[in-house]
Amino acid sequence: MAILRPVSSDRRPTLVLVGPPGAGKTTVGRALARRLGVSFTDADHLIEERAGKSIPDVFVEDGEPAFRELEREVIAEALTSTDGVLALGGGAVMAPETREALRGHRVVALMVGLADGVRRTGMSTARPLLTGVNPRATFKALLEARIPLYREVATVEVDTSRKTPGQVVRAVLEAIGEAAPDEGPGDGIDEEPGDVDEVGAGAPDDLPLLPNPTVLGSDRDRPS
Repeated sequence: MAILRPVSSDRRPTLVLVGPPGAGKTTVGRALARRLGVSFTDADHLIEERAGKSIPDVFVEDGEPAFRELEREVIAEALTSTDGVLALGGGAVMAPETREALRGHRVVALMVGLADGVRRTGMSTARPLLTGVNPRATFKALLEARIPLYREVATVEVDTSRKTPGQVVRAVLEAIGEAAPDEGPGDGIDEEPGDVDEVGAGAPDDLPLLPNPTVLGSDRDRPS
């Protein structure tokens, strides 16, 4: 069972998901919410509702600094006004204010390796920071910069590479102590066709499981 940071009785998310693009935060978040019987909130959708336009349009029309400011504001509100499972955008942890706000929350870091991340995102134009001359190098630099920050805020870390959503959901539930002892392949976690990662790239459902998730204790030293 995972060691979880204490959570107050105030309205706040049951779980917060962080991780790089392509880790499956939206797909896994929805499945986790169904499994736990709670709501699901995507912070990126909240940002788009607030801005009145898509995130790529915010980047193009207003610039990244404006987007990051709006992202910080929306997440700060969501952490005190939403319940259920909350998925944050991949770059949200870059803001010190957001990392500080995540203290005291149950945070699951969904990780993905370079090859799987590049394949899953497909360097989509919906991900403004991943477009460019050398998207693979861009994604590599993104991982190097952000992985330490994901680990700084995380209570639990789960590698999603070469896993189906159901496998990831089971790993998360086991890590936080919510999985029933007799759960297995037929545990009732729905997997929709092509629902392998957050961008629907699709990967075979019979790929092998990776090693058990890493559980990070609440009393460990946190990187500066």
